[in-house]
Amino acid sequence: MNGEIIPRTIMEFLTPRLGARIKTWLSICAHCGMCADTCHFYLANNRDPKMIPSYKIRFINDMIKKYGGVDREYLQEIYKTVYYECNMCRRCTLYCPFGIDIAMMISLLRALLLSQGMAPQGLLAAINNYKESGNQMSISDEEWVETVQWIEEEMSEELVGLTVPIDKKGAKIMYTVNAREPKFYPQDMMEVAKIFYVAGEDYTYCSQPGWDDTNLAMFAGDVQTARTIVENVFKRADELGVEKVAVTECGHAFRAVKYEAPGWLGYTPKQEVVHSVELFHDYIRDGRIKLRHKVKEPTTVQDPCNVVRNGGLAEKNRRLAEMLSEDFRPMKLQGNYSYCCGGGGGAMPMGGEMKKYRLKSGKIKAEQIRETGAKIIFVPCHNCIDQIRDLDKEYNLGVKAIHFKEAIAELMVIPEHMKPKEQAEDDE
Repeated sequence: MNGEIIPRTIMEFLTPRLGARIKTWLSICAHCGMCADTCHFYLANNRDPKMIPSYKIRFINDMIKKYGGVDREYLQEIYKTVYYECNMCRRCTLYCPFGIDIAMMISLLRALLLSQGMAPQGLLAAINNYKESGNQMSISDEEWVETVQWIEEEMSEELVGLTVPIDKKGAKIMYTVNAREPKFYPQDMMEVAKIFYVAGEDYTYCSQPGWDDTNLAMFAGDVQTARTIVENVFKRADELGVEKVAVTECGHAFRAVKYEAPGWLGYTPKQEVVHSVELFHDYIRDGRIKLRHKVKEPTTVQDPCNVVRNGGLAEKNRRLAEMLSEDFRPMKLQGNYSYCCGGGGGAMPMGGEMKKYRLKSGKIKAEQIRETGAKIIFVPCHNCIDQIRDLDKEYNLGVKAIHFKEAIAELMVIPEHMKPKEQAEDDE
């Protein structure tokens, strides 16, 4: 969008959003630099002072002082900073003496840009798809249901009696997926169907919008669309009368549905929200899933920012990786303190315009992985796994990035009564 910026519109946007918390953060930041080394962009860019997290939010005070009197070129500078130089991973907040949430202020700046017609085309395309179809891949309800039915047909040939429920009233769990799974990775849904069947899980999919748990609108500051997406999820959950909403191996989807939804909706949904890492961990811990053997090659695990640091699942994420591994090798900075991979905050769906920046910033994660000597890395997040696969190529890491469900589906014990007759006979 081109054209003159009207200062009044800048201030009309900022003023009601500058609450006591943000004003306090802006006034108490001592510019001590303790956040500098926490940022993968800062480290990957030869410690460029402009990449220090506290410097990235200078625009807010600047615009206040100028009473919104900025031009399009100035907003373009903000755009470059908030999209190309920050994944909103919140690692810097852990090290800030005052707990200043830089990511929240970066999000505010992204929302400001959106109000002025500026946002990455990749995110805008996804937002439009959410509005038109209820999912980021613009899959029709009919296509979605047909995909679920096809998965049931395919998997029922592998496991006797397997079904993939859809719109099952009173199920314990409504399982939600990243729309990339039915579009590009149906094997992900097949693996989950297999795991749920063997674990005896009482679950269902929903047939209408609400099955896609992703929320890319969140990364562009489009709160209205972000709210609609989670409204769809909990509306379906209420209609089906489920106890829990489960989220596939995706980080930002988990954060949106579990932690951001109450703020957007103005109430706390009655369903508990769980991530698939929790489900898989508990299945193995409780003996609902047994393993024939563990992964023999050396492994490590990625800690997605929105599953671990912003999601609270550091312990279960690591324990699940250990359960599956004979030779588990944690990264030196693991759990809540792990560096962002560089693919979060909307970086992956931004597409080509972001690629060189995310690959460069991902150098720090690549070094973390290389130091472990691992050959397999468990990655419970779709954006993380795509980024790490790109990092593997860019930095010649020689690792294979997989979701937990891939390893579990391959390694778990299949009860005899679930095996097709021919396979059961072959196993004897």
